[in-house]
Amino acid sequence: MSPLVIDRIVRETFVVEVEHHIEITSTNDRAVQRAKQGANKLPLMVIADRQTAGRGRGSNRWWTGSGSLAFSLLFDSKTIDTNNGSMPLVSLTAGLAVVETIKPLLPNHEVGINWPNDVVAGGHKLAGILVEVLPGQKTIIGIGINTNNAMADAPAELLPIATTLLDLTGAEHDHTAILVSLLSRLERHLVTLKQDPPQVAAQADALCLQRGKNLTLQTGSQSVTGVCSGIAPDGALLLETAYGLRTFYSGVVVLS
Repeated sequence: MSPLVIDRIVRETFVVEVEHHIEITSTNDRAVQRAKQGANKLPLMVIADRQTAGRGRGSNRWWTGSGSLAFSLLFDSKTIDTNNGSMPLVSLTAGLAVVETIKPLLPNHEVGINWPNDVVAGGHKLAGILVEVLPGQKTIIGIGINTNNAMADAPAELLPIATTLLDLTGAEHDHTAILVSLLSRLERHLVTLKQDPPQVAAQADALCLQRGKNLTLQTGSQSVTGVCSGIAPDGALLLETAYGLRTFYSGVVVLS
């Protein structure tokens, strides 16, 4: 696998500083630490070859197998603010950038979004996104993509639900090239998010793979089941339930 070319990332993208680790507990945790230390050269990227405790939504863990791509971006919140501060829109914005980057590498597979934070290829999870809003007007977008890792090394419980670029294509992929492409797309979509949030939602809705499926959403202590009607203009998930159409701004899809 080609080594990461940090100079190129800084030269060709909007990232100002890159902090590269061979191994770390969690890139999001390190980004939180840098924010608390007063990091002001932003956007800052924290990237790791391996995470020992990668985080997903809620109490979920994110598997970072050898060869995968895991990084977190620390932003000034003003640069990614929306009119209503909708968290799903930030996650969907990152999802759009990942889909657009990965799709050309998988011409024979359907690639899309599962609300609110998963990128799916060939019916299996390929990437996850974790957005955290911090005190002091800082926001973190964490992205984990199964690139050059293999499902043969994954925990058994992930085998039915996840996939990797290596397994789908039979080839390794250049992480530097993926990052340069992804970051340029993310920068463009973040501008759209600030100027026209419904446009981001509309693009995510067009890529929504859950439409028409029965979903069970766990939100707080409540469990809601309904047929997915897509993504609303403000980034909410739309579920047609026994009690009518309902909108959800947070939650975890536990069954689909």
